[in-house]
Amino acid sequence: MAKKKRADRTKLYLAGALIILAAAAGFALQAIYSLPNIDSLNTYVPSESTILYAADGKIIARFHQEENRQVVPLSKISVFFQNAVIATEDPNFYGHHGLDFSGIIRASIKNFSYGRIVEGGSTITQQLAKNLFLNKRKSFVRKFSEALIALQIERRYTKEEILELYLNQVYLGHNAYGIESAANLYFGKRAAELDLAESAMIAGLIRGPELYSPYRNYKGAKIRQLYVLNKMYEKGLVQEREAKLAAIEELDFSPKNLKALGEMAAYFISYVLQDLTNKYGEEMVYHGGLKVYTTLDQDKQAIAENVINQFVSAEGSKYNFSQASLVSLDPRTGYIKALVGGANFYESKFNRVTQAQRPPGSSFKPFVYTAAIEQGIYPGTVLNDVPTTFQVWPNRWNPFGTWKPMNFDNKFRGRVTMRYALEKSLNLPSIKLLERVGVQNAIGVAQRMGIKSRLEPGLALALGASEVNLLEMTSAFGVFADNGIRVEPTAITKIENRDGVTLYKHEIQERRALDENVAAIMVDMMRGVLTRGTGVRGQIGRPAAAKTGTSQEFKDAWFIGFVPQLVTGVWVGNDDNTPMRGVAEVATCPRIWRAYNLAALAGQPALDFPQPEGLAEKDYSLTVPPEENVEEYEEIITVEAEPENEEY
Repeated sequence: MAKKKRADRTKLYLAGALIILAAAAGFALQAIYSLPNIDSLNTYVPSESTILYAADGKIIARFHQEENRQVVPLSKISVFFQNAVIATEDPNFYGHHGLDFSGIIRASIKNFSYGRIVEGGSTITQQLAKNLFLNKRKSFVRKFSEALIALQIERRYTKEEILELYLNQVYLGHNAYGIESAANLYFGKRAAELDLAESAMIAGLIRGPELYSPYRNYKGAKIRQLYVLNKMYEKGLVQEREAKLAAIEELDFSPKNLKALGEMAAYFISYVLQDLTNKYGEEMVYHGGLKVYTTLDQDKQAIAENVINQFVSAEGSKYNFSQASLVSLDPRTGYIKALVGGANFYESKFNRVTQAQRPPGSSFKPFVYTAAIEQGIYPGTVLNDVPTTFQVWPNRWNPFGTWKPMNFDNKFRGRVTMRYALEKSLNLPSIKLLERVGVQNAIGVAQRMGIKSRLEPGLALALGASEVNLLEMTSAFGVFADNGIRVEPTAITKIENRDGVTLYKHEIQERRALDENVAAIMVDMMRGVLTRGTGVRGQIGRPAAAKTGTSQEFKDAWFIGFVPQLVTGVWVGNDDNTPMRGVAEVATCPRIWRAYNLAALAGQPALDFPQPEGLAEKDYSLTVPPEENVEEYEEIITVEAEPENEEY
């Protein structure tokens, strides 16, 4: 009876064993058949961040979504970091074929004692298999698949290829994937530049990138760094003295590196990003690893941001404005050197340099005066600054068909020269000059010089009634600065793909927009705006020219000025069109422009504007003496043009 029971138990054990073996075989077959195709590694292209470089080659931004990564070859990864990772993650990396059985046994014992998976014992190859092909959920099925994939990877790829893939794939905290992004994040370096201490610090993050982040848990990160250094010493990868020196080295990182690249020049970066997505689409921009070389001068950008912030903070309440913007470019190349689209990008991403369409006020007048110079009307031409009624076709602003504009200060000066009228930004002479040269001729000049916004034909154009943006106005003034040559503004000089192949290279294309004599005369007249006109607060102690502008009811204040190598435009106002108090046109904008240029041009030679051959010099500023009782005179002019809203 007992023998029969023992026989039955034996049969039961055998049956159970067969069932377990069959289940294991089925499980193994299922796992094998469900394995991904390892050959896909041959064509594997990881998601890679697009990188923006300033003009000096320094990184200013990275565009990415889930993964911030920049792929680099193994030869450009510090040997210290390679050894640090091997010592802590897989000491037998160069000796095994994908699986480290001693590590597996050690991990199995530990897992059994805890009753759950607490340690993986995974090799670098297994970790790569998991990162590339499997989910991260801990299970025996995943571990078995991971082992099989690792064996296949080891059969097909060299150790160097496996290590390179892993070091470019591994997650190292704060959305940084791969060592190149991590080196930049923590130490502002490239992966090749990491020393022993830095390498050990980053390698220690692999087991818990967020837990041991030095930005969140410096003590924990330091403990991990010491652990890595000890492992490297145990494995003979560093000398004892090297490890000790690395342990006490003061690491040059701080939370400033954690701040998202792009905190400076945020409006400029946003402007470039929009241009890139229009050209290549979001997929390429956020995953394609483009290298974008820009025109940004980081020193000038920092100056511009500081100046704008200071003036908005110090004078915004005094003059009742909440926003200001500035753009600065080299008129000879069109390269945008600095761009500040508002007081605070994180409060408002609306770019007041490129997106805001605002009436430029009197800063539009130089286009009218340029049209006059082209027609042979010289700076000494006398214009009447007296009360004037324009008889025009009735419209919604002038239902009775009359328009009686006023000067900025509601005063009249009688007979004045054209030069004086521009310097003092007089409205009545400018309107009469526009009527004389023809509205369409003035529009043609503005368009040749770079104004792309629609300009409404009407005499109020002389007062800046049509809306434009600051970038096009500033770029157009660059024609004056560059002796009549027009160059389109640009923020990008070159774009490369992830393999270094050039996709786009900007070519500077010059086009003559004005005769050089016409440009020289206008520059000379606009220099008077700074020396004795409405822009005297903008003087910078070197040859410069400019024009002020204020729109109706003081809703906008403008100042656009230039030296031969730099043209800069400034705008001040409120997004909701609330009127400002005081006269920001002559009180704030010129001083913003002056503060920026004094710092931006420091150390640069004081260049003078060219004087074309055969152009005679003559001072017309005092040709006509001031008159009295001019209010007693009145002119009536009948015109066909329909003026828009009165602007100053």
